[in-house]
Amino acid sequence: MTTEHLRLDKWLWFARFLKSRTLAAQLCADGRVRISGRIVSKPSQAVKVGDVLTFPLGPHIRVIEVKVLGGRRGPAEEARTLYEDLSPPQPRPKGAATSAAREPGSGRPTKVERRAIDRLLGER
Repeated sequence: MTTEHLRLDKWLWFARFLKSRTLAAQLCADGRVRISGRIVSKPSQAVKVGDVLTFPLGPHIRVIEVKVLGGRRGPAEEARTLYEDLSPPQPRPKGAATSAAREPGSGRPTKVERRAIDRLLGER
């Protein structure tokens, strides 16, 4: 493919940032993508080599530089050659608290704590 530009939604799909082209088009239509600092509101916006894309993906804001336009949605290894990640997502620290973690004694007792309370009170 020897074109100088490609549709933004198509490139996001080729680069495997989104599962479908419809989701990529919706992200663009919502105005959540920037090309070199300009907010994009149309999925048909042209992307060319050297453009810097900024968009939210999960809990991270991705900053991507377009290296190659690509001609198809290939395997993940091929998709990674289409861009350079200028702000890779930060890895989670080991032992980081999950959303289910809580301080001991706060909130409702867990099953283990409830059974210990029942044994203490002699109910079981």
